[in-house]
Amino acid sequence: VGSVQLPELLLAMDSETGFSHQLLGRAPRSADELISSYAGVLAAAANVEASSMALMVPGLPAPAISRVLRMLEGEPTLRRASDAVVEWMRALPLVKGWGSGFEASADMVSLDTSRHMYLARQDPRRRRFAVGSYLHILKEWGIVYDQPLPLMTRQVGAAIDGRMRQVITNLLRVSVDTHGYSDIGMARSKLAGFDLCPRVNNMADRKLHVLRGMKIPKSIADHVVQDVSLKSIREHWSTLLRLVATFEGGWTSATQLLGFYGSAARGEGVYLAGTSLGKLLRTIYLCDYFTLSDFRHEIYRVLERGESVHALQRAIHIGTIPVRRGRDLAEFGVVSGALALMTNIVMAYNAGQLQKSVDAEVADGVDLAGCIEALQHVGPVAYGHINFRRTYSFPIDRYATRILRAAA
Repeated sequence: VGSVQLPELLLAMDSETGFSHQLLGRAPRSADELISSYAGVLAAAANVEASSMALMVPGLPAPAISRVLRMLEGEPTLRRASDAVVEWMRALPLVKGWGSGFEASADMVSLDTSRHMYLARQDPRRRRFAVGSYLHILKEWGIVYDQPLPLMTRQVGAAIDGRMRQVITNLLRVSVDTHGYSDIGMARSKLAGFDLCPRVNNMADRKLHVLRGMKIPKSIADHVVQDVSLKSIREHWSTLLRLVATFEGGWTSATQLLGFYGSAARGEGVYLAGTSLGKLLRTIYLCDYFTLSDFRHEIYRVLERGESVHALQRAIHIGTIPVRRGRDLAEFGVVSGALALMTNIVMAYNAGQLQKSVDAEVADGVDLAGCIEALQHVGPVAYGHINFRRTYSFPIDRYATRILRAAA
């Protein structure tokens, strides 16, 4: 896709998507305002102090970058800007070969931080203090939702919340790892209109749970447990629907509801009903998982694409997040949102360059469908051709007219 400097990449994508308009809530009024908005997002995404970023952008004072960082706190501007980039990327014909928009993966990337930060938890694998950014990543590679999440937190609530709050597409299937799954979570996701598809590698319970008294063939009797009763599901069906309607309507989050009615509510009827329904749904899922190899491989493929996106994020984000950058969810939300935005910008740029190559091949008489099929397994997550660290010089003159037109 060709080598590129990060400032030119930002300007090129802004001229196509108008994401700076979403960041500012209006069209940029001057070149300095435009550059300061870029610098603020870069400072948050790359974990660079405002004073250090000012040295990397000659002529830009540090207070201007600090104002941008404060402006982004508590506002959905980063989410809107990121959505604009993803929508532009999904409109490319090439992207249709990567997916159809109803599948995504949900997983967390851990970002190193100070042990004194309120949200910090020790990563059990790396033995370092970190905080998580939980991402919903489309099969077409775009990040459609991000949210800060402490490590060692059960992720099933965040997986449901991200699917319900994203506005890009109607997700019907969300692939998760074992941390993003529970029986009652699977039941609530199904009632909300989508399926949680966990990777089974580390799942302790792989038994098929069926109704009591059900006739079981001898060939699978060792793998079946008859412990599900429909009585509790019927008795508490209205309560299950009311709980789903509560987080669908935005009155609370699925994370909070699962905290109230999850494992802490053992012995209550609604917990038994949700767990029983979840066991039945998990049984159906495991039958598909173990017997349909294409279905199983699709789940692995979507999750692996999420891991590739995490590798790109670690190339953008450097160092340890200081205490003053992540004292609460609003402050760390800026880091998470800016990193998701920058990741989407890089992926959209790569996809756009690939699309230009495809268009050139088609102009020479090559079949479009053949080009898209050939690139089905080539993702837009490469970053070796991008210079992320340097003194940034923004060639505003070449893009000013297009950016103002895109913003309008």
